[in-house]
Amino acid sequence: MGGTEAFPDLGRHCQHPDCHQLDFLPFTCHGCDKMFCLEHRSYKDHGCPGSDRMSRKVIVCETCSTSIETTGKDVEEERLMMEDHWKSGSCNPARKKKPKCPVKRCRETLTFSNTITCKICKVNVCLSHRAPADHECLQKQKTWTISPAPSCTAGASKEKFMEALSQRDGKDFSKGVQASGDQRLHKAISVH
Repeated sequence: MGGTEAFPDLGRHCQHPDCHQLDFLPFTCHGCDKMFCLEHRSYKDHGCPGSDRMSRKVIVCETCSTSIETTGKDVEEERLMMEDHWKSGSCNPARKKKPKCPVKRCRETLTFSNTITCKICKVNVCLSHRAPADHECLQKQKTWTISPAPSCTAGASKEKFMEALSQRDGKDFSKGVQASGDQRLHKAISVH
């Protein structure tokens, strides 16, 4: 069926009814399992009846919106797969509802790209309510207190600096520095 007289196993003849050309690098069609030349290798060029046999197909369950891949199946096999899905117990109509943001009056549907989990209360919220203050975070009210740390005040930082300086030089500068520091500040301001 192929090749030449000297090399009978070399190449194949195109199986298109109007061609039959000898091709040394034939193409095998995955739809109909026939050999074709370069000109007739595509599904369209040789009118392949099984062109969609290997294409990826997905059917969606109308009850629970679950997608089921049916690649390589015919219509009857797809129907049987859907019946098996309905009988399996995995068909859950509650899955059809998409999760919404739990914040009052927020109608945002939570998807993969716009959902964030709060690190404090572990609740999934939309991106616009990601801050603990934006959603009613229960643990936030118990653990957070709004009071400045003592080290953040100006007087405390000046005292720490003077203590560190006195330990370095062995002298106690902490007394009387307030007045002299204020005088230096006043002079610096008046000069400029």
